[in-house]
Amino acid sequence: MARKKKSNKETSHIVELTDNIHIEGAGSLVEQPITQTLTKNYMPYAMSVILSRAIPEIDGFKPSHRKLLYTMYLDKLLDGKRAKSAKIVGDVMKLNPHGDSAIYETMVRLAKGHEALLNPYVDSKGNFGKAYSRDMAYAASRYTEAKLAPICNELFGDINKDTVDFVPNYDNTMTEPTLLPVTFPTVLANITTGIAVGMASSICSFNLKELCETTIEVLRNKDHVIGDTLLGPDFPGGGYFIYDREALEKVYETGRGGLRVRAKYEYDKKNHCIDITEIPPTATVEAIIDKVVELAKAGTVKEVADIRDETGMQGLRLTIDLKRGTDPDKLMAKLFKQTQLEDSFPCNFNILVDGTPRVMGVREIIEQWARFRIECVRRRTAFTRDKRAKQLHLLEGLQKILLDIDKAIKIIRETDEEADVVPNLMIGFGIDKVQAEYVAEIKLRHLNREFILKRTRDIEKIREEIALLDAILESKSRIKTIIIKELKAVMEKYGEERKTKLLYLDDIAEEEVEEEIPDYPVTVFFTGEGYFKKITPLSLRMASDQKLKEGDRVVQSLETTNAKEVLFFTDKCQVYKARISDFQDSKASVLGDYVPSALDMEPDEKARYMVVLEAYKGYMLFAFGNGKLAKVEMSAYETKSNRKKLIKAYCGKFDLADMMYIPEDTEVVLTSSSTRMLLIDTAMIAPKTTKDTQGVAVMRQKKNQNVESIRLYNKGEFDKPYRYKTKNLPALGAFPSEEDVGEQMTL
Repeated sequence: MARKKKSNKETSHIVELTDNIHIEGAGSLVEQPITQTLTKNYMPYAMSVILSRAIPEIDGFKPSHRKLLYTMYLDKLLDGKRAKSAKIVGDVMKLNPHGDSAIYETMVRLAKGHEALLNPYVDSKGNFGKAYSRDMAYAASRYTEAKLAPICNELFGDINKDTVDFVPNYDNTMTEPTLLPVTFPTVLANITTGIAVGMASSICSFNLKELCETTIEVLRNKDHVIGDTLLGPDFPGGGYFIYDREALEKVYETGRGGLRVRAKYEYDKKNHCIDITEIPPTATVEAIIDKVVELAKAGTVKEVADIRDETGMQGLRLTIDLKRGTDPDKLMAKLFKQTQLEDSFPCNFNILVDGTPRVMGVREIIEQWARFRIECVRRRTAFTRDKRAKQLHLLEGLQKILLDIDKAIKIIRETDEEADVVPNLMIGFGIDKVQAEYVAEIKLRHLNREFILKRTRDIEKIREEIALLDAILESKSRIKTIIIKELKAVMEKYGEERKTKLLYLDDIAEEEVEEEIPDYPVTVFFTGEGYFKKITPLSLRMASDQKLKEGDRVVQSLETTNAKEVLFFTDKCQVYKARISDFQDSKASVLGDYVPSALDMEPDEKARYMVVLEAYKGYMLFAFGNGKLAKVEMSAYETKSNRKKLIKAYCGKFDLADMMYIPEDTEVVLTSSSTRMLLIDTAMIAPKTTKDTQGVAVMRQKKNQNVESIRLYNKGEFDKPYRYKTKNLPALGAFPSEEDVGEQMTL
């Protein structure tokens, strides 16, 4: 035991130990500024965590990963049989001074059986748990076996050719690489997450084929658009990546952002249940089950009868039994919004480059990896060149001996001291010490012309090889060509199809949860100034006279229901979509809603025409002043996302005279400023799916004349309708007869 030594000085504190060792200041409390404490104690710890623990380096590995893989490489587990995991963990302790459990957990995550990595580095045998389950624990290290996966050939192929630096391990008994000379951008090939002190890293994985192809294109063209070849993240658990080009480009450019991933499901009609087979990488089966049960108990999700985990040898399977009458797609749309069945993968591409943490976009990461790989190839080439130069040097010395083998034998025989053999050969043939040592070590049986000729035959070939290696060292473009060739080889050997499929925003709109909209009869009114009113039958019976702005008039009115969709075409070739339910019930005594304000239209933009739809069937007719008529299918305005605004709703190259909606082909009347009228059947006009089509010429116009309107033809409206019809288009039309003019006036 230790006891405090008595002292009259309050500032002197000495602890006396039983073995008479004294430590100054032990056991005392010392006041110290917090800034000094942070500088001396906390900052070194923070730097150690950032640089040596949590943040990956440009080769894609954290130190713990690198030490594990390199130890397995030294244990010859790249091509050999699997070894017990416990043995591997024990060997890793020579490089990684941590507990066996921490090392084994690292191995588990890198293992193929754990299914955490898109391109696993450890070929495992036994129970390694599952990344998608928090309760499915991995077996102890004594029960499992492992070796390096074939893709690790791309990590260690050049490691013995001076491609990377080596440093001593923690006890100076061996050396380890500071980085691995990877032949492809491993940093983007697998998910890597880590939390350091004051910063974190979260890198999603990308498909190996797409990644290598993108790297090749960036090496060839620095202005290559990343999104053209790198379509999006690819996760080991599959699922669907919701393709949002804007969000994806933000991640590619800044290295930060969120990417949405949703589960894959199938509806079993026979058993009336949903089978979920793939989930986002950030989710676990247990968390999803807990949330669904919670929602069911709260009454938020009433359609679920039961939910259970049926994961087995075939892989993940989460089954949801449905109540009678449940629409599986609508239920899943609701669960996507309220559970981890759809989740966002947070991207924070924080990577150590030259000992400094940097958040980089994909292009910068590839460029930094290319810089690292160029140095690796340069060092490898220099290593090979030096090796060939030494071989050439020895063969050149041997070639000189070839001129007089007998002289060499005579020198060796007549030398009294063994130590003088090398100097005598050097003097006798004019060679250096290295060459002389090589000649002196040749066996007696090899001192013949045939042997020496065979050995020196490749001198010219080696000289050519050295010249080629020198050319590579002097040319950065040649080194890039080598890197591209290696990337193509990686694509061919290990490239696979995407596991995470792309799901475009337009394709998921139908699955969105729609609020229950009360549906009841209404009458809608649209005025020339752009005001909209919906009035219930009861209110309309109480007061039918519509209040309008001075000079305004009702141009469209129809009876419909509250749940219908309404489209407003504007004078700027755009269409805005809404539901009638988006507008408040009104009365005849008020002006109503001003459509440009209600739908956030552009400044000075005005609504010209209203279309009320239940389904996107029928056609839009656009009559232009020059006599052309465009017939556009309504399906062209249908979107699978909730877009409220569509541009290029009709052709803006010509002056638009009039427009109208027809549910099916019918007869319409075009009227010109010359008072000519043309009666045509719209079936004569071919429909287009392109919204801004220019249409076809229908009504010929003379100078300073133009089409003014288009309207439905009422049967019996014309006394002699054949006068206004024609077999061929375009046509001039006909002036109205006195009978038709009178009828028109009556109308």
